[in-house]
Amino acid sequence: MTTKRWLLLVPLAVVVLLLQSAFWVPRYETQSAGNPKRLTTYIEASISDAEILNPIVSADEASSTVESLVFEGLITIGEDMRWKGSLAERWDTTEEALLAVLPGRALPDGAPATAARVRERVAAALASGALSKDVRAVDVLPAETQRRELSLIETGEEGQPKERRVPVRVELPERVKITLARVVPELFEELAPVLGPALLDPRGVEGRVHPEAELAPEELAARLPELLPITEHNPIYTFHLQRGVRFHDGEPFDAGDVRFTYEAILDPKNASPRSSSFEPVKGLEVLDDYTVRVVYKRLYSPAIVAWAMGILPEHLMNAEALAREMDRRDITGEARATFGLRQSETASHPIGTGPFRFVEWQRDEYIRLARNPEYWKGPPELERVFYRAVPDYVTQEVEFRAGAVDSYITLPQQAARYRKDDRYQTVSALVPAYTYIAYNLRRPIFQDVRVRRALGMAIDVDELVEHVLYGEGRRVSGPYYAGTPYYDPGTKPLPYDPEGAKRLLTQAGWRPGPDGIRVKDGQRLAFKLITNNGNPKRKAVTTIAQNAWSRIGVEVVTQQFEWTVFLSQFVNALEFDAIVLGWVGGGLDPDVFEIWHSSRTGPMQLNFTGYRSAEADALMERITREYDPARQIELAFALHNRIAEDQPMTFLYAETRTWALDRRLVRIERDASGAERQLRIEPFLGRIDLHIDRWRKLTSEPVFSEAD
Repeated sequence: MTTKRWLLLVPLAVVVLLLQSAFWVPRYETQSAGNPKRLTTYIEASISDAEILNPIVSADEASSTVESLVFEGLITIGEDMRWKGSLAERWDTTEEALLAVLPGRALPDGAPATAARVRERVAAALASGALSKDVRAVDVLPAETQRRELSLIETGEEGQPKERRVPVRVELPERVKITLARVVPELFEELAPVLGPALLDPRGVEGRVHPEAELAPEELAARLPELLPITEHNPIYTFHLQRGVRFHDGEPFDAGDVRFTYEAILDPKNASPRSSSFEPVKGLEVLDDYTVRVVYKRLYSPAIVAWAMGILPEHLMNAEALAREMDRRDITGEARATFGLRQSETASHPIGTGPFRFVEWQRDEYIRLARNPEYWKGPPELERVFYRAVPDYVTQEVEFRAGAVDSYITLPQQAARYRKDDRYQTVSALVPAYTYIAYNLRRPIFQDVRVRRALGMAIDVDELVEHVLYGEGRRVSGPYYAGTPYYDPGTKPLPYDPEGAKRLLTQAGWRPGPDGIRVKDGQRLAFKLITNNGNPKRKAVTTIAQNAWSRIGVEVVTQQFEWTVFLSQFVNALEFDAIVLGWVGGGLDPDVFEIWHSSRTGPMQLNFTGYRSAEADALMERITREYDPARQIELAFALHNRIAEDQPMTFLYAETRTWALDRRLVRIERDASGAERQLRIEPFLGRIDLHIDRWRKLTSEPVFSEAD
């Protein structure tokens, strides 16, 4: 009997202790009485701790939140959803296009094609107005021999991917270089009537490419356009950097830090998840201490987005600095050979140029930042920022209401309550993410779009949003994040129509069997729906989907797995029927090539549904070559509609995230005369800390203008 009493009393005592803390922890109104610094300190509760504090290797939200205050990129996104300068004061976008002139080809009038003649024809077309007026110069490059290196990914002895490099000798013919004031994707289409289609034919280069190691003929044929392109677009970004910016240790920021960051991303030792964003770069050149020129090897309109990542300090992380660290830590042998930025002490003690400098990291407890008094935009209002790891939602709320933290992300069922409580302010934003049910289109039962549409129509997603998210979310219809310019509001989600779903299944040949489960050619319409452990919302989705599908004659077994097992043995290995997952992050450009293109359907790649569509592929390829923002949106809408029609996954919902904050936290803006104005804290792209360097805690109620 005593044991039973203890089992009842101990949890009760813990709850009482947490509740009464609201009375003995100072509330906001009095918390600064014995500690004036509390008014200049902001404490945020986070459900998890950061993993690593280096922006080129981290991939989790907690790390990214801290890094955004410590590091800065060359560019940043403005409130108008346009890119603007940050560490780069400005940038220019130009292009150098190349045309290889193969001997033996002829111009439209029959004259033998030479680089000199091609230059004359291009100049004449420009003078007559038949060519883009953005052409600034036309030059001839002499023939030359270059040595290239192909990177081939092969399967090793243990079934793991292994890189093999093959040297290749390339005999380049004479080339014509066309310099343009902007990127002109349609340049060679404009040149076709002038130079004739024969000159632009990409075939006929085989005899000029010579592998110097074993290479299968089909592999060489596939790589010829890369090794010796007849036509080549080379977009160029020239970044003009801010002067007078210093890292937190006092060292000046310059172009060498930009070059080092780029090289560190490509270094295999660092295993950067951002390396694919820089694969299209042909070369980076430092023109002077404050000018960087980045040349791309093909049209790639999302290129600018990558330069928003934080810039690293070369003097603390280059090869010499890492060698000194390894000597000091007595790192030798294999560990020394593989030592990179992930293993460096700088990964847990970051130094950047941002508004706050790193001070301390107590693992699984808190990360402490301090005001950067020398910040080039002016010192922040707050003196200290803490990110506290509080992995329990109940404890987060108790500490918030007690004044021990200044903000936390509420649970969906708490959001409505805080919106009605005048003692606090709430900030809500649609998160750039969405939850979905993905189907493995390699499985025969999912290859008929009518089956996929029927499965989606059987689920009442509105009810799911109401009961699983407590109304804190909205339905989505396609592959882009709602709230971004690329999400097409005209593409409607599938209707909730169980009877229509039944009709579609019948049309597809799936008819009810004796036990109600549909059958076609002797096969039952049955599969397994899986997701990861530890996510109650996804688990609820599996249960709701299972019940909905059973009512239309589909037999489904659900199961949850530990995250690493779920990812490695099922998702990455492509060994699943259907899964519940979510896409999160990104959304600042229309490029979804890695997720949806048919060339990305292999193991460990992101198109794990196996979705293939020639129309969708063409749209994605055109998007990466399109530099006109309005045209990008038009193409994204078409892609959104195409994928929504094909339903490779059932698109479910995007969640609304609500922060609870003390009502006396405001954003301060100053006009040219220095006069202050108090503004409400507003969300942006699923976050609230875009202007955290301008936040202030007031000692009294805020006064907002009517416009706010």
